[in-house]
Amino acid sequence: MIRTRSPFRRTAVLAAASAAALVLAACGGHGDTGDSSAAHGGHPSDTASPAASAAASPGQHNAADVAFAEGMVPHHRQAVEMADLAPGRAGSAEVKKLAADIQRAQDPEIEKLSGWLTSWGEDVPAAGAMDHSLHGGASGGMMTMQEMDQLEKASGKAFDTAFLEMMIKHHDGAVAMARTEKAEGASPDAKAMADAIVTSQSAEIAQMNELLLGTS
Repeated sequence: MIRTRSPFRRTAVLAAASAAALVLAACGGHGDTGDSSAAHGGHPSDTASPAASAAASPGQHNAADVAFAEGMVPHHRQAVEMADLAPGRAGSAEVKKLAADIQRAQDPEIEKLSGWLTSWGEDVPAAGAMDHSLHGGASGGMMTMQEMDQLEKASGKAFDTAFLEMMIKHHDGAVAMARTEKAEGASPDAKAMADAIVTSQSAEIAQMNELLLGTS
C-alpha cells in the first residue's frame, strides 16, 4: 500500500511546488513590469516619461546657445534702433519699407531670445549694452557710436546710402553668428531661429545691395 500511495504523494508535492513557483514567477514578473512595459509601451513607462521628455525638451541648451542669445539680443536691438531712424530720415520708400520689415521681424526675436536666457538661468543683456566681445572675435557687424551718430545726422539719399551700407555689414555679422549657432548649438528652438536668420537676412542683404546700386 505504501508503494502504491507514494507516487501520488510525489505527484502532489511536485504539483504544489510547481504552483508555488508559478506564483513566485508571477509576483516577480509583476514587479519587473516597469522595465518590460516601458520597452513595450505599457502604462508603467508613463512614470518614467517626464524625465525622459525633460532631457529631450526644447529647453535643453549649451554654451553656444547662451552665447548666441547673449550676442543676438544687443545685435537685434541695434538693428531696431537703426530701423527706427528711417521713417523720419530715409528718402527712399523702399528703404523705409525695409526698415519696417527689419523692425517687425527682430522685435519678436528679441523677446524670444530674452525669454530663453531667463529660462536658462542667464542674465539678459541690459538695454543699451553693446559689448562687442559677445559677438565672437570681431564686432559681429555692430555699429560704433560714431557710426550711429553719423546715421542719425543723415537724411534723404545720404541716409539711404549710409543705412544700407551699415545694415549690410550688420546683417553679415548676424548671419555669421547664426551659422555658428546652427553648427554648435544644442537648443532646437535657438537653432531654428538661427536658420531663419540666415535665410531672411541673406535675402535682405541681396535686396539691400540692389537698393544700394540705385542710390549711387
